[in-house]
Amino acid sequence: MGTYTPPVQRSSVPDDVAAMALALEEAARATAHGDVPVGAVVLVDGEVVAASHNERERRGDPTAHAELLALRAAAEHLGSWRLDRATLVVTLEPCPMCAGALVAGRVGRLVYGAADPKAGACGSLYNLCVDPRLNHELPVTGGVLAAECAAQLRAFFAGHR
Repeated sequence: MGTYTPPVQRSSVPDDVAAMALALEEAARATAHGDVPVGAVVLVDGEVVAASHNERERRGDPTAHAELLALRAAAEHLGSWRLDRATLVVTLEPCPMCAGALVAGRVGRLVYGAADPKAGACGSLYNLCVDPRLNHELPVTGGVLAAECAAQLRAFFAGHR
């Protein structure tokens, strides 16, 4: 539920923008069950190995963030918790919990869309992914399709006010 393993014939994702477009599509699925539209995809060698969206409302689980669900699915698919060859692409800057999971899972790279000035832990409030005091650091690219990602979130919240 909420995870996606692509069929074998799926082509490679050529770049960060194309990957973010897939994450935006995934995020749109969250609104069907009243969740905040955040979507994530995990790529290994340019291939999508997992995708998910927020499911906190659906599952009644405060940890059911798109990033965590996608990382769990990727680890299961790869047969390892070490995700050093993986790139996580997510529509919203990860929170401290999700950034901590990226570090703990040894994720190879993070790409995010919209910054999160209220809870972002990858540059906005904190910078956990590049903190040299932790046991792992990973490259972070922010702002990919940021306007589109932010617009999707604004539209959701405008409809819930």
